[in-house]
Amino acid sequence: MYNLDKFMKELEQKNAAQPEFLQAAREVIESIVDVVNANPSYLKGHILERVTEPDRTIMFKVEWEDDNGEVQVNRGYRVQFNNALGPYKGGIRFHPSVTLGTLKFLGFEQIFKKQFDDAGHGRRQGRVGLQSQGKV
Repeated sequence: MYNLDKFMKELEQKNAAQPEFLQAAREVIESIVDVVNANPSYLKGHILERVTEPDRTIMFKVEWEDDNGEVQVNRGYRVQFNNALGPYKGGIRFHPSVTLGTLKFLGFEQIFKKQFDDAGHGRRQGRVGLQSQGKV
């Protein structure tokens, strides 16, 4: 049996400083916890742990030269949540304000948002922190 507060406390410990992701996870889990608790196969399969943990999180660097000839180094992320229905789906966001928590939130949300829209795609989100406005 899942206890919502206990589950969220453990999730918060694993995902510290990711408020966007934690808020989305809480909202979803609050809405499904009774259904999960009523279904022994969901409990046995640890469905909440499986749905809130990405399949993989990739962190990488991007090196580039700005208009002044200075080399810049930025960090990028790729978060992939679920490919059970097919290839991961998503994109890369080019903005320095996007964090790992933001990408986890977006990827997690896509599991549920797109589940019925376009079956055949898994869920993913990616990001590189660049200021690219006005650049080609």
